[in-house]
Amino acid sequence: MKKWEIIHKGKTDDLVSMLLKNRGIIGKKDISCFLNPPDPAVLTPRDVNIETTSLAKAIKRIQKAIETKESIVVYSDYDADGITAGAVMWETLNQLGARVMPYIPHRVDEGYGLSVKGIDTVKELYNPTLIITVDHGITAREKVVYAKTLGIEVIVTDHHVKPALLPDCTVVHTTSLCGAGVSWFLAKELLRAMNHKLPVAFSMELLSLAAIGTIADMVPLVGANRSIARFGLAAINETKRVGLEALMADAGLTKGTVGTYDISHMIAPRLNAMGRIEHALDALRLLCTKQRDRADLLAQKLGMTNRERQQLTVDTTLHAKNFLTSRSPSIHSHKLIFLSHESYNQGVIGLVAGKLVEEYYRPAIVVSKGEVVSKASARSVAGFNIVEAIKTCSDILIDVGGHPMAAGFTVETKHLTALQDRLENLADKELDEEKLTRLLRIDLEIPLETATEALWQQIRGFEPFGFGNAEPVFATRGVVVGDVRLVGKDKKHLKLRIQSLTIDAIAFGLGELYGKFTPDKPVDIAYSIDMNTWNGNRKLQLKIKDIRV
Repeated sequence: MKKWEIIHKGKTDDLVSMLLKNRGIIGKKDISCFLNPPDPAVLTPRDVNIETTSLAKAIKRIQKAIETKESIVVYSDYDADGITAGAVMWETLNQLGARVMPYIPHRVDEGYGLSVKGIDTVKELYNPTLIITVDHGITAREKVVYAKTLGIEVIVTDHHVKPALLPDCTVVHTTSLCGAGVSWFLAKELLRAMNHKLPVAFSMELLSLAAIGTIADMVPLVGANRSIARFGLAAINETKRVGLEALMADAGLTKGTVGTYDISHMIAPRLNAMGRIEHALDALRLLCTKQRDRADLLAQKLGMTNRERQQLTVDTTLHAKNFLTSRSPSIHSHKLIFLSHESYNQGVIGLVAGKLVEEYYRPAIVVSKGEVVSKASARSVAGFNIVEAIKTCSDILIDVGGHPMAAGFTVETKHLTALQDRLENLADKELDEEKLTRLLRIDLEIPLETATEALWQQIRGFEPFGFGNAEPVFATRGVVVGDVRLVGKDKKHLKLRIQSLTIDAIAFGLGELYGKFTPDKPVDIAYSIDMNTWNGNRKLQLKIKDIRV
């Protein structure tokens, strides 16, 4: 059951103004900036909260490394944000004539971010005098010290929350962008400082990568991120990058029609899959290759690996649910789910935790249990800061990091039982029934006849939708449903015909309501307005978020 929260309950004379107000966009300047985001090329360090002194220092050091032909390594993370961030930085430095190589650690063998093993490997392979981290490094204080003992300087570019003690090196940091956004901004400023005149097409291709990272990493699509996402999506839909074209083709996408949903549900999972169960370097190679045949082969490999990742996620989730119910007669015996098992692959435990939250709507921690050391991923619900909860147990953890809604940590296996007890007790105290009830935020309650193509067209100005800028949701009460059909491979979805307007509606995941509709019992619906395009035909439809029978 979802709790409905209707944000605006007044008159509906000016729907666009109300939708803007619901998003906290009120002043004339803010409204203009939201509806007409500025070209990200004009963004300043102040616009994205990057400290100018550190930025200038980083640019100066990179310029020196380029001019003196030093060996540079761009050290990326293995997720979609890190991969695109690495591609942006590597391509820029390569274009500027640098001796530069990309490096991505192996998730299991080396772990997240800078590591002693990773630094030793790049030292042996490339003997660099400069490492530039992208999408990580802000917590790597000890690793930066280690790199210095080998004669390697480090520039950190990151967007994660700063720790109490920063690494003793040049740091380009902001929490206002994703990792790829920070990398792109530094690249933009480096090109400007070196007075390098690049073709517009090259600059747009870099922006397309930054947009993928921005959407994939689920940073709020407001402000600078909104500019990067909107202009970057336009660049993606006009791309000549053969790797991106091959990736879209393998995903069944048509260039020119790609939106945020396609990036987050089709492109990003393919990039992420390599780092989850193989090695992410092939994903970076795909984005950067100029050979079409190679791009097609790599795109096929990413697609195949993603299908393997999907099956592994399904199998592990099923095991987790069975393990959960067999261990406890009631899955609600605690307000936090904590599961560990030797068979769980580190690459999918975060996805499994997310599936458990989706199913049971309570925080979930899934642990890949090792003989000596275990790795864990956590996902949460609104109102429960999962990373801060985990940090209360720092005395028995090896490391921890993340965000209020998602986190990861490493722990000695011998401490798992104690850790589980402490976190379950903490959640039992802090979570109440209200926080464990799904909340559906509805912008406005409107008459059904207001849901027209004209309104759909007005809402286009709010795109791109995504985290921090959700697609508007409306509610209408007393709707009479005519024809109802079960659709989808597993018959989990409903296709409905709304009688009063003879308008179609699709309700994903609400198949359990089939058989509960009768003409004499009107229902309340919450929905977004969609344009269904099929075989060249366009037809307005409602995408149902919830139904109250």
